Amino acid sequence: MTDDLLLDASDAARAERAATRVVVAMSGGVDSSVVAALLARAGYDVVGVTLQLYDHGEAAHRAGSCCAGQDIYDASEVARTLGIPHYVLDYESRFREEVIDRFAASYAAGVTPIPCVDCNRTVKFRDLLATAEELGARFLATGHYVASRALPGGGRGLFRAAEEARDQSYFLYATTTAQLDKLRFPLGEMQKADVRALAAEFGLPVAEKPDSQDICFVPGGDYAEVVQRLRPEAGEAGDIVHLDGRVLGRHKGVLHYTIGQRKGLGIATPEPLYVISIDASRREVRVGPREALAVRAISMADVNWLGDIPFAAALDAEAEVYVKVRSTRPPVPARLGRTADGTPAVHLALGEEGVAPGQACVLYDAPGAGARLLGGGTIVKAERVAKAVAEVA
Repeated sequence: MTDDLLLDASDAARAERAATRVVVAMSGGVDSSVVAALLARAGYDVVGVTLQLYDHGEAAHRAGSCCAGQDIYDASEVARTLGIPHYVLDYESRFREEVIDRFAASYAAGVTPIPCVDCNRTVKFRDLLATAEELGARFLATGHYVASRALPGGGRGLFRAAEEARDQSYFLYATTTAQLDKLRFPLGEMQKADVRALAAEFGLPVAEKPDSQDICFVPGGDYAEVVQRLRPEAGEAGDIVHLDGRVLGRHKGVLHYTIGQRKGLGIATPEPLYVISIDASRREVRVGPREALAVRAISMADVNWLGDIPFAAALDAEAEVYVKVRSTRPPVPARLGRTADGTPAVHLALGEEGVAPGQACVLYDAPGAGARLLGGGTIVKAERVAKAVAEVA
């Protein structure tokens, strides 16, 4: 299999596995359920844990939700089928503080957040990992599509999943080296179709369950309603301004816009226009032609580095890397460096569009499946390739 948890071994090794407790983060979906089943079959002492992350209410019976009422029930049924203990932990308050409040605050500030990164960084791989240790577990295993492997020089590294379309390494760039020693991802080198087949083979009640959505706490997919309820100022009207200074219309709140957006601008112009920048303090959404979207340099904050050499040395050497600026985009070639004030940055070989502050800039050593995750950071600023028109000061 993968991740050296499921490798065939001698009877002595199986006896050792039986004495090794593994907590599985069970969301109620097919992926984490199959992880629990594989580990139980391999002979580990498996304990299932499901997190109740938010007041499910309207989302409880919504297809594609996670960590809500139906999902907790499904996880419990899977655990019963497998004959493993299962616990539900109330993490609502910490999830609200670490993920939902940050999500709303980001939109109010005119930046585009990634709640899944915040959830993995705090609630799952900080808090849940600590809980797993309190339960006497050696490992915490999840259903993420990413591979963890031992490195030749010691320690462990993260690598892109075998099925590129399923790879979730972008959302895990903030995982620390200390956490990697205790985390396992058994699905990293598997195909989704094979996981579904295993779910049916194990007789799991979630074998045909749809995949969960990225933003699990947004009922009906209306994130704007959540943001406006928590941060009303993000829904205040303002001007839509062309980069050349023309006021083209009014908008209904900066929360409805993100960099690179074309549809839903609410203005009529002879040429297609895109959101180029958002100034929340002035309640302005700035738009311009597509060529104004391309950027060549990206400044980063809160960088987590997983490479073999120190991050400062990689910056000084202007190390060549591959960069993902959106979860759905392939990695593109770039080199590390610094801005004039010393801020860590990446310089892209080619212009990249739709680079939004608040999103992640994730670094790899190669472009394809199996590439090693080198780390990443939060995008704070992007330098455009060229200014086709004079931007408003």
